[in-house]
Amino acid sequence: MKNRFLNVSAVVACLLSILCIGCSSAHTDPKAEAPPPVKVVQDVDVNLLTVEHPEQFALAAATTVTTASKLVVTGTVSPDISRNVPVPSLASGRIVAIHARLGDTVKKGQLLLQVQSSDVAGAFSDYRKAVNDERLAKIQYERTQLLYDKGAASKSMLESAEDAEQNAQVSLETAEEHLRLLGLDKNHPRGIVNIVAPASGVITDQQVTNAAGVQALGTNPFTISDLSRVWVVCDVYENDLPNVHVGDSADIALNAYPGKKLEGKISNIGAVLDPTIRTAKVRIEVANPGMMMRLGMFASATFHGAKKETHTQVPASAVLHLHDRDWVYVPTNDKKFRRVEVRSGENLPDNMQEIVSGLEAGEQVVANALPLEHTVVSDSATAPQIAARNSK
Repeated sequence: MKNRFLNVSAVVACLLSILCIGCSSAHTDPKAEAPPPVKVVQDVDVNLLTVEHPEQFALAAATTVTTASKLVVTGTVSPDISRNVPVPSLASGRIVAIHARLGDTVKKGQLLLQVQSSDVAGAFSDYRKAVNDERLAKIQYERTQLLYDKGAASKSMLESAEDAEQNAQVSLETAEEHLRLLGLDKNHPRGIVNIVAPASGVITDQQVTNAAGVQALGTNPFTISDLSRVWVVCDVYENDLPNVHVGDSADIALNAYPGKKLEGKISNIGAVLDPTIRTAKVRIEVANPGMMMRLGMFASATFHGAKKETHTQVPASAVLHLHDRDWVYVPTNDKKFRRVEVRSGENLPDNMQEIVSGLEAGEQVVANALPLEHTVVSDSATAPQIAARNSK
């Protein structure tokens, strides 16, 4: 009996121990087993410089300047279509030789292509027939004139012969003119028509290739453009259109020639807006000295208005150009200078630079920013800042 009690006690003890283990595992805190949180450290401000002797950098105060309002838009260089000269073919046939290509500069009268044409055979046939008809009509007229003088022919017969001779002369002149228009010599029959340049300029369009067919007065094989004057076609938003007028001047700057400025004049403002971007095409006529402007080049146009605007100005040496942006250094506390991004405007007299935005009048800036940009900070506390600046 005693052994049975001991066995039951052992079983009960085992069950209690299992229940205790299950309860303890069910109440385990999940946060206790999670990984420790990551500590985030804020990066150093790379636009902040610390120097030991800030007094060695002279300061200058930003002052106000009043300038005329301006509008800057982008556009592309296009040919002046009033200076485009099409080069048609007056004969149908097959092209046997091309002596010029797209983009070539040609002179007036220069051979462009040659066409083998059956029209030539017809033109020479008409010319030879007209020569014979004119010769016979002339002989008949002279014979009738002789008979009339001797009283053997009536006046009506003489007038009829004279009329026939004049018609034959007109037909001969027409046949000769046809040969001349085709570029043919009436004394040297041939089956090739030479197409020459009607004007000097640059070939801006080519619609034919060697051995291709061409139709008389059909698609123009070439187009020659006089590029001594070109168009700059810009997109102007509808909100800015009241500030743009036909006849106003505009300053043209080309991405291909930084610092080079040309002057043009607005000749047309489009009457229809682009429904997608809400802009109108503004056409500016510009002289093209030395053919420096090439078709398709990107350009920017600056329109100057009558309205006056007030901006700030600083010495030109205070503006630092980095990463396609303009910056100035503004002094702060604790021997520090902060690099501030600004938007520059026009170059002003006396080596001053217009600041459109980013700087208020009265603020002080470092008068010469370049030496400060190259300053190496010796303070070990700013070593992370130096590393960040060098990596940038």
